[in-house]
Amino acid sequence: MEEGKRNSADGVFAHLERLEAQAHEVAVKQEKMKQEEEKRARLKARVRELRLQRDKLRAKVRLQKKRLKEKRVMSDPAKSSARAVLEWKIKNIKAMLQVSYLTGISGKRTKQGVCFCISTAYESTYLDSYYLHLLVKPEVQIHQHSVPTFIPLEQIAKKYLQTDIGRFLSVLSDHLNAYAGRKYQADQLQEHFSDQIEGTLQRNSLCNLLVFNYKVSSKSKTFPFNVRLLYGDLCCSLPTEVNVSCTSDAPASLAEMAAAHSDLFSRVALHKAFHSFGNAEEGVDGAP
Repeated sequence: MEEGKRNSADGVFAHLERLEAQAHEVAVKQEKMKQEEEKRARLKARVRELRLQRDKLRAKVRLQKKRLKEKRVMSDPAKSSARAVLEWKIKNIKAMLQVSYLTGISGKRTKQGVCFCISTAYESTYLDSYYLHLLVKPEVQIHQHSVPTFIPLEQIAKKYLQTDIGRFLSVLSDHLNAYAGRKYQADQLQEHFSDQIEGTLQRNSLCNLLVFNYKVSSKSKTFPFNVRLLYGDLCCSLPTEVNVSCTSDAPASLAEMAAAHSDLFSRVALHKAFHSFGNAEEGVDGAP
């Protein structure tokens, strides 16, 4: 019996020793974690201190560069002026690269300058893209391009390229998008309304002059309408002059229809105009 008591006491002491060892281990871990937290706090404080020193040094370097640049301007105004102009051109191009994608113009820097891509679209339909490689040294100039020859690229460049690259790209984009829009309308007309077109749709390379005939019906007879569309504004996809006429033997009501069609052509895309009056002639009367 006494031996059992001794064994029980030994078990209690062993359990207490284990608990004491575990408590000591926990205390050691807590102390280690506390030391690590204090170390991290010291490191964070050191980082903040180093960053503050870095910012002060950067400000000092910027100030020194500014003073050095001012000294160079005073020592060699002509050379510094040329350098300033070149820096302005490069800065202007970089700004264009950042914002121009919103207007369908994208670009990337090259060793010699910058290459732009002008994407065209009409009625949310993406059409052709054109490329333009500009050199910036010693002055901004066009190195290579895929702009069609009938687009007045040289005139636009002469007016804007040296003074405002952004304006140059914007005007060129307007010309290309307007041309793409006019061409798209003519293509849609031939593709979807060939049964109403009589003969061949005549158009020039710039698609700013369209001439064609289309037929309308009155009772049992069919009469041709002759159309001449002139796009005087090359940055616009709607005509500035519209002339719609019919034959002399057509009913008087068709003359009124021609006037209505003329007004529609001046306000609505060509293929949309045909959609709107495709069956209008069915209600025309007065044929002899």
